[in-house]
Amino acid sequence: MVAPLSVAIVAQDEGRRLARCLESLGFADEILLVDGGSRDDTVQIAEAFGCRVLVHPWQGYSRQKQLAVDGCRNDWVLIMDADERLPASSAAAIQGLTLGSPPEAAAYRLQRKNFFHGRWIRRCGWWPDHVVRLVDRRRGAFNGRLVHEQWEARGRVADLGAAIEHHSFDSYSDLVQKMQVYSSLSAREMLRQKQKTHWWSAPGHGGWMFFKTYILQLGLLEGYDGFMIALLNAGGSFMKYAKFWELTHYGGRRGSSR
Repeated sequence: MVAPLSVAIVAQDEGRRLARCLESLGFADEILLVDGGSRDDTVQIAEAFGCRVLVHPWQGYSRQKQLAVDGCRNDWVLIMDADERLPASSAAAIQGLTLGSPPEAAAYRLQRKNFFHGRWIRRCGWWPDHVVRLVDRRRGAFNGRLVHEQWEARGRVADLGAAIEHHSFDSYSDLVQKMQVYSSLSAREMLRQKQKTHWWSAPGHGGWMFFKTYILQLGLLEGYDGFMIALLNAGGSFMKYAKFWELTHYGGRRGSSR
């Protein structure tokens, strides 16, 4: 890249996966890691790789990532998660960008390859997974959502034609844990947006999600993993609406912030 590049990472208790992420980012001019209060060796690993570390209490996905981007020293920022890796070909694509010549994009979109049980899942809606990650921080910001946060660019978003590898789940238990956390956050987001629900919303959305993932998105071709992904996608959709019903009808206050 003609312009210097920063990498922004948010992490908490990611010592097991962080090193593989940082190993793929050695070409960057700066790596800033914002730690939410890890109890493992996340901070020590980051410092060993030469990262600049900022420890800040967890504020939620969108606000924590915005804090990381704002704390970078360079205007162009690559936003990464600790469970992601950048293949050498993608690093080369980023390094080959010429920035500053019109028409310049305000951000670039990459494709995320999601892995589970050691293999790339090409179906279930997991591919292609387009994510805006290389951004000019002067021309955009995170949208502030509690979950499924996204960078909203003020300007053109271009496709980089490169991939990020995502190694988030090691087991079905990991999928269940994410389902619980994300459904709670999604229910709170629906409450914040003053949406409405009905008694049939949870079973209706849950059933549709299973059909969509397993049949329309060909999860059945991914074997037993495809079945489990479809089942837990359905469970997450069901629980999101069930928890929202609980919040609106029973005044429930349950739900994890992370």
